[in-house]
Amino acid sequence: MSGLTKKALSSSLKAMMERSSLDKITVKDLVADCGVNRQTFYYHFQDVYDLLGWIYKTEAIDSISNYRTYDTWQQGFLKIFHYVLDNKKFCMSTFRSMGREHLELFLHQAVFELLMSVIEEVNVDKQVRGEDKDFIANFYTYAFIGIMLDWIRNDMSENPEVIIDRLSVLIEGDMEKAINKYVKR
Repeated sequence: MSGLTKKALSSSLKAMMERSSLDKITVKDLVADCGVNRQTFYYHFQDVYDLLGWIYKTEAIDSISNYRTYDTWQQGFLKIFHYVLDNKKFCMSTFRSMGREHLELFLHQAVFELLMSVIEEVNVDKQVRGEDKDFIANFYTYAFIGIMLDWIRNDMSENPEVIIDRLSVLIEGDMEKAINKYVKR
């Protein structure tokens, strides 16, 4: 029952964001739309932004779990682009609202986890400190997020496949080089 309630609330929020700014949607609006009471909402979520974060985590982050390797990171990143594109109004409403931080946190978590898996794979026989691996992952994460936020800001007009191809060419071999630079520093 709890999963159904969360999905109903998330569907309501996404539908409302098709018509209205996230900043104008209240818990009262959501529970009225779903036919549940406020207490039920607060049993599952702290506020509308908590629900927003849950939507991003369950719909997008979990979908890239199979694409966290050196050979598949491009497909994982492409899935993130396609999620944003397939949910354009929802993501644009988030991007243009006080909830933008949740979109950026979602992107950071998704990209960081994807890249950290790649770094761990490349680092398998090397002795790189955890803080150095985190630094490398954060560096590339912020670069990727910057590219994606710019793409969103420009109304998602560029083809995601073209962006991924350009990224692949740009950073080919860079993860291995970065890891090797930090080996036993």
